[in-house]
Amino acid sequence: MNTAPATAAGVRPRLEVLSPAAINRIHQATLEVIEKVGVKFPSEQALDIWAAHGATVDRATSIVKVPAHVIEAALKTAPPAYTLAARNPAQDLPLDGHHVHIATDGCGIEVLDPWTLQVRRSSLQDVADIARVADALGQVGFHWVAVSAQDSDPATRTHEELLAVWRNSTKHVQTETVVTAEDARTAIAMAAAVAGGREALRRRPVLSLMQCTISPLAHDGGPIEASLIAAEAGVPVGFMTMASCAFSGPATIAGSLVVGNAEVVSAMALMQLAYPGSPVYYAAAQTAMDLRTGAYTGGGPEDFLFGAATNALADFYNVPLSMGAFATGDKTSGWQAGLENGLSSFMASVAGSDMLLGVGLLHGSRIWSFEQMILDAEIASIVEAMLRGIPFDDEALSLEAIAEVGPGGEYLTLPHTRTAMKGLWKASYLDRRTYGQWHDDPDKYHRDALEKARHLIRNHHPEPLDPALDRELVGLVEGHRKAALGA
Repeated sequence: MNTAPATAAGVRPRLEVLSPAAINRIHQATLEVIEKVGVKFPSEQALDIWAAHGATVDRATSIVKVPAHVIEAALKTAPPAYTLAARNPAQDLPLDGHHVHIATDGCGIEVLDPWTLQVRRSSLQDVADIARVADALGQVGFHWVAVSAQDSDPATRTHEELLAVWRNSTKHVQTETVVTAEDARTAIAMAAAVAGGREALRRRPVLSLMQCTISPLAHDGGPIEASLIAAEAGVPVGFMTMASCAFSGPATIAGSLVVGNAEVVSAMALMQLAYPGSPVYYAAAQTAMDLRTGAYTGGGPEDFLFGAATNALADFYNVPLSMGAFATGDKTSGWQAGLENGLSSFMASVAGSDMLLGVGLLHGSRIWSFEQMILDAEIASIVEAMLRGIPFDDEALSLEAIAEVGPGGEYLTLPHTRTAMKGLWKASYLDRRTYGQWHDDPDKYHRDALEKARHLIRNHHPEPLDPALDRELVGLVEGHRKAALGA
């Protein structure tokens, strides 16, 4: 989605929930936490890097305490903008603060089958089908591997999923399942093959990585080492905090922001200390624990405020932001899903996020729904139209048309109307029929969304991989399998 003003006179809507003073206070509190409380990095490689740059390293606990000046200096080397490249260069995505790109989310474990309408375990074929439908939807900018291929060999599941997406889409691919150094080496070799070589991959990264932190104040060793390999190759890597108020973060929004910020900032700084200038991004999907059940909510006022606040922090550190949005907690494509996904996507977009995740997922990212994916694309199109703002050039002011119609006239038959009406948003799945029409067929638009998904699964076929490239990717996956078995 392009969020730049439609004209020089237009103003892009913008939301700010943190004042400059509040942002600085969170930053200073974050530095204090990193320096005095510390963050856990259970990786000898990471601990060596921290020690070499003046951090206090406790190798028995893997906790590092880093002077504030080291963190601040490291973050200044992170690039403020770069491009997520696609297999088709026309679908490259600039991360420049003027665009919002939406994507599927990752690692769902069940699928609402589009044919039987029964919930079942996710499979590799689902990964391919989701990629194909997402490839066809203009609102979806890039892919996360949306569900886990539970019928694949665990040793090569990550790479089989990547291959399935590249076979079924020409858009950028992002994954959160590259969680060991060995996984990273194979994934980057695959990406280099797609890009046309290691240097081509550095110039045009067709793959990016996402790693989740372990709140509070910890990382996992495997993902950190995988990230270091990605950073060395010039592959963008982001770190997502999911600190939850009253559970894995303090019960206050501000306190959980500090905990999550310390996790993300420390990881980004580590990448910069190891490989200055490597592309990194801030990522967050923070929430408040449901006070009745203890569950991750997936939608609520705290989630939306977290989204806007973390964008302000990413802007402060001058790096792109990826936000958890959509991925409703609803179990079906009902009113709750529309409410949560509409508010979360709008709040994150109007705050200026670069990447929004979660399209197509229900039940807090557990269940994939093709119908919900189509409806989420409609929500994204509404948000995109709002973010264009209101142009005020001569054509938009319509003074000639107003004079031609005059008092008491009508604009319907005016040539100006036939031209200008093309800029008005048009609904595909919002129900604007008469009450009688709705009463006779209340489920029409849900059925239409599902039928569109079924049609795309059957009939959309993006440009295939070159056969020689396909064989090379298969060989890399098989080589990884053999190495894993040998180990």
